[in-house]
Amino acid sequence: MPALAALAVVTLIHLGAQAVAPGGMVADVTQVLLMPLLLWFLVTTTTRPQSLLVRLTVVALVLSWLGDTLPRFVEDGSELGFMLMLGAFLLAQLAYVAALYPFADRSIARTRPVLIAPYAIALVVLLVVVTLGSGFRWQVALYGIAIMTMAVLATGLDRVATIGAIIFVISDALIAVRAFADLELPLHGVWVMLTYVVGQTLLVAAIAHRDRVDHVRRG
Repeated sequence: MPALAALAVVTLIHLGAQAVAPGGMVADVTQVLLMPLLLWFLVTTTTRPQSLLVRLTVVALVLSWLGDTLPRFVEDGSELGFMLMLGAFLLAQLAYVAALYPFADRSIARTRPVLIAPYAIALVVLLVVVTLGSGFRWQVALYGIAIMTMAVLATGLDRVATIGAIIFVISDALIAVRAFADLELPLHGVWVMLTYVVGQTLLVAAIAHRDRVDHVRRG
């Protein structure tokens, strides 16, 4: 698949740039290309006319692209830049929630509610870490609820979507602990972007697969 191959190449270049020159031109340009390439993969592996599931996923990817792009138009590391990123990704998560909501009956929320506990515990731990680092942020709490809701609903799609959503959550958690608690892993930016791309790719691949299956069933 050309789109997936292009995404893999650009991702590898981006991760290399994150390792040796984070914040440099190569890292910036390649990051902005990631979501358009994943969108290319989505639209070329799904059927037309596009289903509501695919259209909402397109919205989520465009909003994710805005989250990657908008902060570059304001002062580097500014509060405004972070809030632009957070706002765009919050809307992206809400788009994913809308896309995945039809699968709620098959998710752990309905089939095995006890399994929601790890998601809830992870959210509480993240909010505690953020609060201890810089005080309570209602914006982060709102975003945390949105992404955990997305991750729970993803369990109604399939195992690939479940894994992708969890990896996506890890990526955002890494951003939060660095931004608010000043906790950082070696090559932190590499891990953030690796989990971001892998998580979104698995989630989108699962959505594309479901769309193709549904198209065959509709005949």
